[in-house]
Amino acid sequence: MSKSSQTQSARRLKIVNRKARHDYFILERFEAGIELLGTEVKSIREGQADLTSGFAGIEKGQVFLRDLHVRPYEFGHQFNHDPRRPRRLLLHKNEIRKMTGELARKGMTLIPLSLYLNQRGLIKVELGLCRGKHAPDKRNRLRQETVERETARAVAAHARR
Repeated sequence: MSKSSQTQSARRLKIVNRKARHDYFILERFEAGIELLGTEVKSIREGQADLTSGFAGIEKGQVFLRDLHVRPYEFGHQFNHDPRRPRRLLLHKNEIRKMTGELARKGMTLIPLSLYLNQRGLIKVELGLCRGKHAPDKRNRLRQETVERETARAVAAHARR
């Protein structure tokens, strides 16, 4: 693959977990590599992944991404990958230690925010250290967005006069 086609594909592929931004307060973000099989890479490059139910956990000093659904590659063979298998994330020890300390607090979780190709063509996961939102928090955010939208419309209408 040439450099120009790598950068074009890097701009195109970005799978985003919109539900995470709605359901959680994102306190901190981490970029992690992900250990994948060949057919998983091909499937993700085609955009066949779903992050909505995914979450990450720390086991024995390693971070695993669970419930990330990667559709089996259409042209794969009979030994295609399991769509929801746990996938190991590649992080530095210091980052894992920091995550472990933060996750020990009540209500904290690691959620995948996006899956994308970096400049070198490697698939990366953006993890968010999150705290769950409650119903009143969601209502307040929606109310605030509505007020901001109406204000912007009023300013734009006033500017047109």
